[in-house]
Amino acid sequence: MKQPLTEEKVFKDPVHNYIHVQDTIIWRLINTSEFQRLRRIRQLGTSYLTFHGAEHSRFSHSLGVYEITRRIISQFERSGYKDWMPEESLLTLCAALLHDLGHGPFSHSIEEAFEMNHEDWTCRIIQENTEITAILRDVSEDFPRKVASVIAKTYEHEIVVNLVSGPLDADRMDYLLRDAYYTGVNYGTIDIDRILRMLRPYNGRVVVKESGMHAIEDYLMSRYQMYWQVYFHPVTRSSEIILRQIFRRAKELLQEGYSFRFMINPLRDLFCGEINVEQYLLLDEALVQTAFMQWTLESDETLADLCSRFIHRKLYKYVEMDHLDSETIDEIRRSFAGAGLLPDYDLEIDYPTDLPYDVFRPGQGFDSKQILLLDRHDKLREISEVSDIVRSISGIHRGRYHLYFPQDKLQNVLTQLPDSIAMIFAK
Repeated sequence: MKQPLTEEKVFKDPVHNYIHVQDTIIWRLINTSEFQRLRRIRQLGTSYLTFHGAEHSRFSHSLGVYEITRRIISQFERSGYKDWMPEESLLTLCAALLHDLGHGPFSHSIEEAFEMNHEDWTCRIIQENTEITAILRDVSEDFPRKVASVIAKTYEHEIVVNLVSGPLDADRMDYLLRDAYYTGVNYGTIDIDRILRMLRPYNGRVVVKESGMHAIEDYLMSRYQMYWQVYFHPVTRSSEIILRQIFRRAKELLQEGYSFRFMINPLRDLFCGEINVEQYLLLDEALVQTAFMQWTLESDETLADLCSRFIHRKLYKYVEMDHLDSETIDEIRRSFAGAGLLPDYDLEIDYPTDLPYDVFRPGQGFDSKQILLLDRHDKLREISEVSDIVRSISGIHRGRYHLYFPQDKLQNVLTQLPDSIAMIFAK
C-alpha cells in the first residue's frame, strides 16, 4: 500500500530534469546507508579512463530507473488499463529503485574478477539484516522477499519483472540516456517521451503500440551503437583487463601467504571468498583505489606494476586481428615466456560480442526477451517480423580479436621474439 508524502520531494536531474518522490517508503529507502553507498560506485566502471565525463554513479542511475518506472506506472494508472494492477505499483517502484543495490566497486569489472553476480548481492542486501530490509518490512513481512523476487526475475507477475528487467525496461532506457550524456556521445539520445507514451500493459506483459515502432527502432539502434562505441571501447577494455589482473594477483599472493604492506578486512574477506553482507557494504571505489595506491609500493613487482598502471592510466596497448587460432595463441605465450615476460599477466586476448536483439523465429513463440507490437486489431507481432532495421542488427555481432600487452615491457624484448610473433605486435 502506498504511503504518500505530505510534500513531494524532487531531485534535479540532468537527464530527466526532475525526479519526483511521492511515497514515504521510497523516500526512506533513498536515505538508507545501503542506497547512499551507490554514490560511491561509478555507473560505468573504468570508462572514466576513456571518457573523462563518465563519473556518474549508480545512485543517479538508480534514481533515473525509478523515475522512468514511476512515469510508466502513472500513465498506466491514469489510462485505467485493466491489465495493470495498481496494487503492484509500490512493489515495482521499490524494485526499480533498488535493482542495482548489490553492485560492487567498478560495477561489472569486479563481478568478472570474482565470478559474482550483483543481482545475488542485491537480493541478499534486501532480505538480510539491513536498513533496507527493515523499511520494506514496514510494508509487510514478506515484502522484502517480493522485491527480491522481482529483481531475481522469479516474481509471479511477468509484467512487473518486464518493467524492471526486460528488452524495453526502465533500466536500459535510463542507462542509454545517462551514459550518452556523461560520455558526450550522441548514440543514446532516444525519444523516451514517445516510447513511454506507446507502452501498454497487455495480457500480462508490457507491449508497444504499433505506431511507436520507429521510436523502438531508434532505441535498439542506439543500444547497438552504445555497446560498440562506448561499452566495448578497446581502451575501456584495457583498463578492465588490468583491474581484473590486479584482483587476480592480489588473491594469488594472499593464498601463497604473502605479507601485504596494506590489507584491510573487506578486501581480505573478498579474496578469501568469505565476505558477508556487512563487509560487502564497506566496499566502494574509494577503498579499492586506496588499496591500489598502497599496493604500488608492494615488493611484488607484478602487483606493484599493475596498480601503478591503473592508478596512473598507463594502460596496455592492443593490436587487432581478424582471425586467431589456438596454435597461434600457444606460440605467442611460449614466445613471451621465453623472452622473460609473464604470459598470464602480460598478454590478454579479448573478443567482445553483443546480442543487440533476440530476433523472433517462427514456431518458437514469443519469449520475455522480445519486443511485441500491438496493432489496432489487438494482435501481437514481434518487432523483427515488421521492422527491416531490427532484422538488420539482430543476431550476435562479433568483434575482432584484440591482443592486449604492456608496450614498454614488450618493446624491451621484441628482438627476442620469433619474427612471426614480433610482426604481430609491431603493427
